[in-house]
Amino acid sequence: MAARRLPPGALSLRQFLRRQQVLQLYRKILRAIREVPEEGDRRYLKDWARGEFRRNKDATEEDAIKMMITQGHMQLQELQRTLKLAKS
Repeated sequence: MAARRLPPGALSLRQFLRRQQVLQLYRKILRAIREVPEEGDRRYLKDWARGEFRRNKDATEEDAIKMMITQGHMQLQELQRTLKLAKS
């Protein structure tokens, strides 16, 4: 029985899972930004988030990607805390 080979350019399982984490974080950030009441602030934050993700899209080092995901989660939490305070 011949071993199956991945086509060139296919992601490994670890890369696939990491990519899913990044996409999930991006979606959560965009959802949180929707809650910002001021249109100008919302636009600024959306542009900022898109720019950050685009700027780092070619990162390949596993430790750097993990660190960026952690920083992204911390920034998301800070945004959510700020929104919660603004509503109260």
